[in-house]
Amino acid sequence: MHAREDSSWLLFIISLPGQSGTPRIRLWRSLKSLGAAVVRDGVYLLPAREPLRKALEEQTQSVLELRGTAYLLDVKTQSIKEEQAFRTMFDRGEEYGELTETIAHFHTGLIKWTEPQARRALKSLRRDFRSLAAVDYFPGAAKEQVSRALQEAETMILRRFAPNEPKAAQREIERLDKAHYQGRVWATRRRLWVDRVASAWLIRSFIDPEAQFVWLANPQDCPSGALGFDFDGAPFTHVDDRVTFEVLLASFALESDPALARVADLVHHLDVGGRPIPEAAGFETILTGARERCADDDRLLAEMTPVLDCLYTAFAPAPA
Repeated sequence: MHAREDSSWLLFIISLPGQSGTPRIRLWRSLKSLGAAVVRDGVYLLPAREPLRKALEEQTQSVLELRGTAYLLDVKTQSIKEEQAFRTMFDRGEEYGELTETIAHFHTGLIKWTEPQARRALKSLRRDFRSLAAVDYFPGAAKEQVSRALQEAETMILRRFAPNEPKAAQREIERLDKAHYQGRVWATRRRLWVDRVASAWLIRSFIDPEAQFVWLANPQDCPSGALGFDFDGAPFTHVDDRVTFEVLLASFALESDPALARVADLVHHLDVGGRPIPEAAGFETILTGARERCADDDRLLAEMTPVLDCLYTAFAPAPA
């Protein structure tokens, strides 16, 4: 810890009149959601950060409206020892430990779950992690360990349900002319997931409107003459840190389209991780449900096409 880093704190002191417990419970839940430390009954502590100050100002107003008393005070620690004592109140190690145990149960449950069940379980774990990380004001090794464990859980799902997931190639991405890629047969692994379904949509919507698709049980069965995508050895697959969707964008000079770039961010996040995208969770949920409903990948692509069309429209910049 640096000597006096984050030495400013917010002390929130409240007292409510003896009335119905509902306002009291509501206030307690709000403070808990902020990650406030309890100094003693009616006295709470948070780091002096602007979003937290605004939230406590709102709570102050709520207490006053209930005819209680509330004081929001700025406090500065007077020594490194005092600063450390305050920070100790925000140690999330125990909560991260509990989450780590839950992830361990995920590993044992994976062998008996279906893919939708596994992905729902992982989504719940990620949601719990995000909630905890949001109130981890002084993150350390425990947060990184849980983050890595969640990434390992995602890898385990891919190994179990998508064993042919491609490894990133190391090469230059060649710029191609769409005119030479019309009316072609395109092939990828069956049981479409995020990168493959988005890439198929991109191909048919922006590259080859007459594209025909073959869904492969095994990439080694790719027909001669077909353009493979999203498997090892395919003409279009992961390259360096780009997923297949991003490689297609670069190959056919589509990267300058801001809406497609936003879709690419979403696909990248769901496929290999990275910067969170607000719409990603909803897209993943819809795709999970569509995979349950659809008997084959032609139907799945047909169902997901309007979803991707809507995302593309929503992501387009507003007219000047």
